[in-house]
Amino acid sequence: MASPVPISDPSSIVVLLMEKISQEAVACFEKEGFTVRQAVKYSEDELVEAIKDVHIIGVRSKTKLVPRVLAAAEKLTAIGCFCIGTDQTNLEMAAKKGIPVFNAPYANTRSVSELVIAEIIMLARQAGDRSMEIHRGEWNKQSAGCYEVRGKVLGIVGYGHVGSQLSVLAESLGLKVIFYDIEPRLQLGNADQVDSLDALLEQADYVSLHVPADPSTRNMIDAARVAQMKKGSYLINAARGSCVDIVPVAEALKSGHLAGAAFDVYPKEPAGHTLDWEVCLQNCPNTILTPHIGGSTEEAQASIGREVAGKLIGYMDRGSTSGAVNVPEINITQPLATGMSRLVSFHDNVPGVLRDINNVISIANIASQHLQTNESVGYLVVDLETNQLDVVREKLNEVEHNIRMRLLYRGKGYKGFEPINGSP
Repeated sequence: MASPVPISDPSSIVVLLMEKISQEAVACFEKEGFTVRQAVKYSEDELVEAIKDVHIIGVRSKTKLVPRVLAAAEKLTAIGCFCIGTDQTNLEMAAKKGIPVFNAPYANTRSVSELVIAEIIMLARQAGDRSMEIHRGEWNKQSAGCYEVRGKVLGIVGYGHVGSQLSVLAESLGLKVIFYDIEPRLQLGNADQVDSLDALLEQADYVSLHVPADPSTRNMIDAARVAQMKKGSYLINAARGSCVDIVPVAEALKSGHLAGAAFDVYPKEPAGHTLDWEVCLQNCPNTILTPHIGGSTEEAQASIGREVAGKLIGYMDRGSTSGAVNVPEINITQPLATGMSRLVSFHDNVPGVLRDINNVISIANIASQHLQTNESVGYLVVDLETNQLDVVREKLNEVEHNIRMRLLYRGKGYKGFEPINGSP
């Protein structure tokens, strides 16, 4: 049985990429035939206008997809966070609108780890201060307070992708690695997991944070925790700005309790390039401050571009939600067979809704059916064959607790997306 003629083509899929996302992502989308728009920065009001006809938006850490923005996104079908974190996006609201959110949890792991290793060595040698002095014309050669890192203890807080990679690199320099994580972790090399954050702070010469931003990590390093750290130790934060109360850190640096610190993230960060930004850590001794560049390497951004674009294309083309962070994951690898239609549906996870959906699609020949749910949302992918596709579509849109439904289908030598209620 021949499938219906698609009523839209790939070029009708509009992709908006913010914040100088890698051209690797642009190339991936353009290869699919999607229409790509690019912008560096929008105010919230500008983004509300720009997003109205967008089907896919790609953001990094500065573009905030808050409820007001998502409410204006009438056609938005998928979100790509071209970074590790997703805290710039209201994940719950996106899920309630049937919009999967994808990120790249692994792609910049190496880049962040290398930056931390560089900072450990630079702090140990007070190289940042010596560099600033010589830029001012001061020659201040000294060895007091400068050390090799070999034999010192690195305490890693959060032994995920970045933390474990850092562990491997650090051991190659002769550092002894201990780590704390809320979950039991398989240690790499000779690293040892400790039972508590208190135990880590009391032992570590260097403390490096690699945790997500959530209520449990907010100000996890506060005045009391800083006081627990060994006198003469160093603090490094390349995780999230909300994890550290920086005021007591600045005080500890000035008093000499901490011998140095390196920060790549801050509680409040400017939206873009500025010449007048201020933070209390400025002018503290032996303190390296960088503008959230942990993942900002050509290699990391290219890898992130390919990874997130691939996930977004997989969702648009096949209905695959593999790698989504806010909706149930279904890994759909097989392409849609000729003559078949594919229905993808988000619905409230309540009793009876699947029965109602099955009552509608029972008029068709079902080739395959996949369902996954979480506590609030269900996601269904069905391949079917029918000459009553319009009836199926109409009745599915009438199902109570339906959130969003799309139909993907293949015509002769052509794959397209059917807009449903103004969205693809």
